[in-house]
Amino acid sequence: MVYNPENPMVIQSDRSVFLETDKPNYELARDGLAQFAELIKSPEHIHTYRITPLSLWNAASAGLVADDILRTLETFTKYDIPQNVIQDVREYVSRYGQLKLLVQDDRLVLLGKDAMLIKELVSNRSLDRYFERQLDNDRIEVKKGMRGRVKQALIKIGWPVEDLAGYVEGEPIEIHMRDMAISGRQFRLRQYQRDAVDVFWAAGSARGGSGVLVLPCGAGKTIIGIGVMDRISQHTLILSTNITALRQWRDELLDKTSLTTAEVGEYSGEVKEREKPIVLTTYQILTYRKSRDDDFEHLDLFNNGRWGLIIYDEVHLLPAPVFRAVAEIQGKRRLGLTATLVR
Repeated sequence: MVYNPENPMVIQSDRSVFLETDKPNYELARDGLAQFAELIKSPEHIHTYRITPLSLWNAASAGLVADDILRTLETFTKYDIPQNVIQDVREYVSRYGQLKLLVQDDRLVLLGKDAMLIKELVSNRSLDRYFERQLDNDRIEVKKGMRGRVKQALIKIGWPVEDLAGYVEGEPIEIHMRDMAISGRQFRLRQYQRDAVDVFWAAGSARGGSGVLVLPCGAGKTIIGIGVMDRISQHTLILSTNITALRQWRDELLDKTSLTTAEVGEYSGEVKEREKPIVLTTYQILTYRKSRDDDFEHLDLFNNGRWGLIIYDEVHLLPAPVFRAVAEIQGKRRLGLTATLVR
C-alpha cells in the first residue's frame, strides 16, 4: 500500500481529488491536475477537483494519453489510486478519436474507427433525428444543421467526437496588437497567454478554432481573447455579461490594438452598431423579448455570415436561449472565456 504523507493529492473512488495547498509540491500537482480535471471549489487549505469523462476527453484532445494522466496521479497521490479510477481513465481516454466529423463530397460525415460502433450508433433510436443515412460500414451521413446537436447527443451516450469539419472564414480585417499601448504602457503577451493563443489557433487547422479557456481571475483572459483576434484577423462578435464589461472590452481593444472607434461597435439597449467589423454585445440584449410568446429578436446577430470569430466572455453564464443558438453555429471559430466551471 502506498503512503506518501508529503504528497498533496487524495484520490477518491468517485474520481474526486482533494489537493492540499500546504504541501511543498502543491503547485506542480495543481498544474498537472488542471490538465485533465475540473476545479470544483478552492477554499484556503484543500481544493477539490473532479475527473470527468469530458475533462478526460479535453485532455486527450490536447494530446495527453492515459499513461500521462496516470503518471501525474501516481507522482502526487498520498495513497493508492483506486482501481476503478485507473480503469475509468483508460476507458474514457480510449474513446477519444474513435469518432470524427468530416466534410466529404459536400456532406457532413461521421467516421468511425470501428464498424461495430457505427452499427451500434445507427441502431440507437435516440440518434435517428441526427442521421441522414449510413453510407458504409464506417460512415454515417449527418443531417444538415445538426453538427452541434449530434456532438451533444453522442457525448450524452459516452462518445466524444473529434470535429474536423472545419470553419467558414469571416470577412478579413487588419488587427495588430501594439507593442506600446495608447495609455503609454509597454504591452506584450506573457508566455502562458501566447501558449493559449497557439493552442486555440492550432496553426489554423480544423483541430483548433473552438474551445473554452479556463483561467483564474486576473490571469488576463481578455488579453488572450485579443491575442486570438490578432491571430485570426477577421470580423468578430464579442458577447459579455453586461454593459460595463462590454465597455471594458472596448477600452482594451482601442488601447492595445490597431483598431479604431470606426471599427469597434456596440450593440446594446442604447446603441445598435451591428455593421462594424468588431461588435460588442451583452447576453441581456440577446435574450430580450417583449413577452414569453415572442421571438428573441436580437439573436439574429449570430447569423451574420461575416463573423470569423465569436468570443463568449464568462461563458459559464451563457443564458439558455443563447446556449441553444450556439449549438447551431458550428461553422464559426468560437472562444469561451471563464474563471470557473462551464455548463
